[in-house]
Amino acid sequence: MSTQITAEIPEAADVPPPGAAPAPKARSGHRRLLTRRDRLTLGLMAGLPTILHIALVWVTALASIALAFTTWDGIGFDSIQWVGLQNFRELFEQNPQFWPAVQHNVIWFVVLIVIPTPLGLFLAVQLDKKIRFSRVYQTAFFLPVVMSMAVIGFVWQLIYNPDTGLINSFIGANEPGKYIDWIGDPDLNLWAILIAASWRHAGYMMILYLAGLKGVDPSLREASALDGAGEWQTFKNVIFPTLRPTNTVVLVVTIIEALRAFDLVYVFNGGAEGTELLSILVTSNIIGESSRIGYGSAIAVVLLLISLVVIIPYLVSTFRKERRA
Repeated sequence: MSTQITAEIPEAADVPPPGAAPAPKARSGHRRLLTRRDRLTLGLMAGLPTILHIALVWVTALASIALAFTTWDGIGFDSIQWVGLQNFRELFEQNPQFWPAVQHNVIWFVVLIVIPTPLGLFLAVQLDKKIRFSRVYQTAFFLPVVMSMAVIGFVWQLIYNPDTGLINSFIGANEPGKYIDWIGDPDLNLWAILIAASWRHAGYMMILYLAGLKGVDPSLREASALDGAGEWQTFKNVIFPTLRPTNTVVLVVTIIEALRAFDLVYVFNGGAEGTELLSILVTSNIIGESSRIGYGSAIAVVLLLISLVVIIPYLVSTFRKERRA
């Protein structure tokens, strides 16, 4: 009887070459992908911005809400006194500037949504046609958006100057007895400032709508053209309905712009003589001569609540769309 012996010959890849050191055994467990220096760097990069954000945004916001129920002149924490809702009662019932400021903020929003928003949409539609020098036009219309509001205020102050301003010189109102004081006249200054704000806001709206138009499916335009629809009919019935998400963003941005309006008005005349705004009242009470920090914080809380009425529904709808997606 013969016995057959079968031996397994190891593969060439498993046999080390002659004279070579044996391969090291693999370590058990997970291998660390980040070194200690990497973790320290990431901790600093993520930790410092988080600390600054909490300290400069959340802590100050909560402190303002708490100070709204107190009276404080800003000198020493011992002088802080709890007054409850007294600041809000005085604000709603006794302050002669509060309701005009609310009215001016509403007018600011209405003007921005009626004049520069359709103008920005019109410019976006024209630039979306891929006309010549479209990049140059986009840069020219968007340039006011990247400029500081203070710079825009100084530029328009020169335009509105009663003596040497461009407008009075053009209409012949720069002579004695014919001056038009665009900034000092309470019946004109708010509208003059709104023209400057609309000049800037139109470029902002143009970029938002241009981004929305770039996302429209070209097949929709082609199908509309095959059906014999004209340019206006295509825009009204096909293009504009697809811009609904962009319109929502435009509405929210415009409301926020109207509520936080401050720089332009402060540069023009400090928010006096018919240009009162809620942001101006906050600043004048907190850092003004009176230093009524508690009262100014109460106005800031009112402004915050008005903003949340707009922001919270927008965030809820955005989160719902993300969950569905």
